[in-house]
Amino acid sequence: MDYQTIAQQILQLVGGKANVVSLTHCFTRLRFQLVDSNKANREKLLQTEGVISVVESSGQYQVVLGNKVTKIYQEIIPLLGKLETSEQTPPKVSIGVKILNAFAAIFTPVIPAIAASGMLKGILAIAVMIGNYYYQTDIKTYNTYTILHAASDAVFYFMPIILGYTAAKVFKAHEFISMIIGATLCYPSIVTLMASKTEVTLFTIELTKASYTSSVIPIILAIFILSYVQRFLEFIIPEVLKIIMVPTFSLLIMIPATLLIFGPIGIYIGEFINWIYYYIMGVSPILLGAFIGGIWCILVIFGAHRAIVPIGINDVAQTGRQNLLAFAGAANFSQAGAALGVFFKTKNKNLKTVAASATITALFGITEPAIYGANLRLKKPMICAVICGAIAGGLMGWGGSYGTAFANQGVLTIPVYAEAGTTAFLCYLIGISFAFFGSCILTMIVGFQDLPSEEMSTSNQTHSPDLLLSDQTITSPIKGHVIALSEVKDEVFASGAMGKGVAIYPEIGEVIAPADCTVTVLYPTLHAIGLKLDNGLELLIHIGIDTVNLQGNYFQSYVEVGQHIKQGTKIVSFDIDKIKQQQYDLTTSIIVVNSEQYKNVDYTKDIDVSYQDQLLFIQV
Repeated sequence: MDYQTIAQQILQLVGGKANVVSLTHCFTRLRFQLVDSNKANREKLLQTEGVISVVESSGQYQVVLGNKVTKIYQEIIPLLGKLETSEQTPPKVSIGVKILNAFAAIFTPVIPAIAASGMLKGILAIAVMIGNYYYQTDIKTYNTYTILHAASDAVFYFMPIILGYTAAKVFKAHEFISMIIGATLCYPSIVTLMASKTEVTLFTIELTKASYTSSVIPIILAIFILSYVQRFLEFIIPEVLKIIMVPTFSLLIMIPATLLIFGPIGIYIGEFINWIYYYIMGVSPILLGAFIGGIWCILVIFGAHRAIVPIGINDVAQTGRQNLLAFAGAANFSQAGAALGVFFKTKNKNLKTVAASATITALFGITEPAIYGANLRLKKPMICAVICGAIAGGLMGWGGSYGTAFANQGVLTIPVYAEAGTTAFLCYLIGISFAFFGSCILTMIVGFQDLPSEEMSTSNQTHSPDLLLSDQTITSPIKGHVIALSEVKDEVFASGAMGKGVAIYPEIGEVIAPADCTVTVLYPTLHAIGLKLDNGLELLIHIGIDTVNLQGNYFQSYVEVGQHIKQGTKIVSFDIDKIKQQQYDLTTSIIVVNSEQYKNVDYTKDIDVSYQDQLLFIQV
C-alpha cells in the first residue's frame, strides 16, 4: 500500500491544501476542519484505497482509515505545510517501556538483513559439511567461500555504522553524521590501534582499548547523546552557519566523547549483560536452556522477548556464535507441535484449519498464529508447549548447542547449528524433535475443552434461540444500559466501519478490564482506550461522543500504555454528572476492532448489564 499516494488523493478530495484549516488524528480517523465542506468529494473518498468511511460530525470532516491512520497522517503533514496540525500528545510511559521501544525501533529495520546473513551462513555451513564429508575438500580455502562469507558477516562487522543510521532515525539525530561516528569505530587504523600492545591516547588522555567492530551498545549510547548535542548546537549557532558548523562540531565533540566515555561504558554494559547470561549458563546450562525454552513464547505474548534479543545479536557480533535462539527454537517447535496436536484432536472445522496453517508457519519461525489462534486460546496446549519447550531447551543447554548466526528459529535455519559439533548438533536436533513431537503427543493425551462443532452449534441454537453459541465471551467493562451499536449517534460507530460491537450508557463512571489484557492505546484525553486481550481480540472502548473535546477534564486513568492488567482492573474513571453538565452524550461504544477476523460478533439480549456480565459473544 502506497501511503504517500493515498495521502495525496485524500488531500485532493477534501478540496486541497487551501480548503484545510486544521488537521488532527484520533485513534483511527483523520479530523479535517475545512473552509468549505461542500468542496470535499465524499463519494470519491469512499472509493479511495484504505478509506473505510467518511463522516461529517461536529463541524469536522472525518476520514476513517483504521490502523493505517498514523502512517497516512504522517504523509499528509508535509503536504499541508504549516497548519494547526495538533497531533494528540502521546501518553506517558515508564522509562523501561521507552528503552524497550527504542531498542525495538533501532533493531527492527536491521532484522531482515541479519536474518538474510543468517540464512547465508546456514547455506555456507551445509556447503562446508558436504565438502568435508563427501569430497574431503576444505572449501574455506576457496575465493568463492571467502567472498560469500564476507557477505554473510558484513552486517555484523559493520554493525556500528548500520545501527548509527537506525539509532539516528529513532533519536532524531543527523543520519550521516551518526554513520560517520559508527564508521570511525570500524576504521582500519582505529581497529589496529585498539589491537596494539602500546598505549593509545587522545589529547594525552589514555583510551580504554576495546574492539568496536561488531559492537552494539557504544554506538547507541553515542547517538543518543549526539541527538542532544545536535539540538544544542542548532540552538546556539547562527542559521547561516548551521549547515557547516553543526556537523563539524558534532564530530569534534562526539568522536572524542565516544572513544573516551560512551564507547567504554557501552562495552562494559554489554559485557556485564553477557556476563550475567553466561554466568547462569556456567552455573547450569540446563537451567538456562529450560528457562528460555519454556518462557520464550510467553515473553512473545507480552513483547518482552525484544529485551533479550540484543543479547543474541551482540553474541554473534562479538564471538560469532549464540545459544539464545537455539533455546528459543525449542519454544518455537513446541508451539508448532502443540498446534498440530490441536489439529488432530479438535472436531471444530474452523479451529482445525487455523491449527493446520499455524503449525506450518510456526515451523518456519512465526509462532503468533499458533499461540493466539490455537494454543493460548485453549490454554492446555499452551501449557504442554511450555513443558516440552523447557525440556528441549534443557537438553540443548546440556549438549552445548549454539548457532553461528542470528537466524530466525525454524526448519530453514537448522544448518546454522551444525558447526557446533556432533554432540551439540545432535542435542539440538533431538531437542527440536522432542519439542515438536512431544508437545503434539502431550496435547493429544492431555486434551482440551474443544470448541463446538458446526453441527453442535446448529443443534444448540435450535434449543436455545436467545443464546448465541460462541467460541469466546467478553464480559462487560461498564455497568449500564445496553444499546445497539446502530443506534449510537456517531455514524463512524453506528455504521460498523470501526468494527462490530455494542454500546452502553453508563450508570457508574468506571471502566474495568473485561479480561486479562494489555493496554495498547490510552489517549491523553482518556476518552478512548485500546486493549489487546490475551486471546488476541482487540477491543476499543470509546467513552461518550465527541468527549475528546473535553481534553481529559473529568477523566482519570489508573494504568499506562504497555501495561498488562488482570480482569477487573480499573482502567479509567470519569465524572458522569460533570460531563452531562457539559451537554455531552455519554453513550460508550465497545468495538471489536479486528472483528473481520471472526465469523460473527454478537451482544447480549439483556437490557442492562453489570460489571463482569457476559456482553459480547465471539464466534471464530
